[in-house]
Amino acid sequence: MNIKVRYFSASGNTKKIADAIAEGLNIEAISIKDEPELKEHTDLLFLGGAPYANIMAKPLKEYALNIKKEDVDKIVLFTTSNWSRRTVRALKKIFKEKGIFVYDKYFYAHMLRIKKRIPKAKEFGKQFVD
Repeated sequence: MNIKVRYFSASGNTKKIADAIAEGLNIEAISIKDEPELKEHTDLLFLGGAPYANIMAKPLKEYALNIKKEDVDKIVLFTTSNWSRRTVRALKKIFKEKGIFVYDKYFYAHMLRIKKRIPKAKEFGKQFVD
């Protein structure tokens, strides 16, 4: 199974969660700044980011809009923020409109509890792998 973890992180919080999810899956998390598009078909994509000023970060939105149905089979979302989960809802809408399957279950870490959520993030991704 081809699994990838991709994220956008301005403050570093989402990177920490992405790295933990990837560590639990024994893969590497890669910033969308470093890899602005999927390079190969992906069976399962973990994609995360946070809202900034309560709006999804523009680079994350552009990344999501560029993903095509033939690029990925399934997506799992994750987010970090103070209180808003708008990024998850907005991403889910983008992908569902394209006919890409998005799991309803997602990972959330409050920005002040990142360190406490790391162990849970390491375990989170395993439930989606056969």
